[in-house]
Amino acid sequence: MLDDASITALLLTLKLALLSTSILLVLGTPFAWWLTRTQWRGKSVLEALVALPIVLPPTVLGFYLLVAFGPDGPVGILLSTFGMKTLNFTFTGLVIGSVIYSLPFVVQPLQHAFSQTDNRQLDAAATLGASPWDRFFTIVIPQAKVGYLTACVLGFAHTLGEFGVVLMIGGNIPNETRVVSIAIYDHVESMEYSQAHTLAATLLCVSFVMLLITYVSKQYWGRK
Repeated sequence: MLDDASITALLLTLKLALLSTSILLVLGTPFAWWLTRTQWRGKSVLEALVALPIVLPPTVLGFYLLVAFGPDGPVGILLSTFGMKTLNFTFTGLVIGSVIYSLPFVVQPLQHAFSQTDNRQLDAAATLGASPWDRFFTIVIPQAKVGYLTACVLGFAHTLGEFGVVLMIGGNIPNETRVVSIAIYDHVESMEYSQAHTLAATLLCVSFVMLLITYVSKQYWGRK
């Protein structure tokens, strides 16, 4: 059974993953659509920057975020100008770090889904007087439903498993920044393998179920 501290860490992790994924969908949708449609020459540079967290060690990204969020960093200086506290070792800092770290796992599936949009339907809707917003919400999003499902699952699951980034910018503060990955590490260090196994198995089951739902849904929608 999970103790109270482990349950708190699990709930905090789910809250972090849900909030980060929601933010990523809101920000990633227009960004992925723009990347799909733009002919700007610098597009490849932006795509490389978006994909960087995939290949960059999490501790490297976490280190630079730690510096940026600190009192002498650009973000920290800006916040201090308005009388606000730094973001290091706060839940807000974890959310921002998670959004940056999981960005490619949401933007890339959306970008791929948008690239499969039937432009003939968009052109036909335009000739009938549909506005760009109408065309996007009635044609693009329904056709990209598999991409949205994939983006949600990957963004959520990737946030669940974060360790390096959250450790660097969040530390290990109970009820504030102590997420499941940190809690598992603490249990292993304390030789509490039973608690570590229970938490790890919980994450394993959650991740498997989410991926299973994704593949079953893809198979179902693919037959329609």
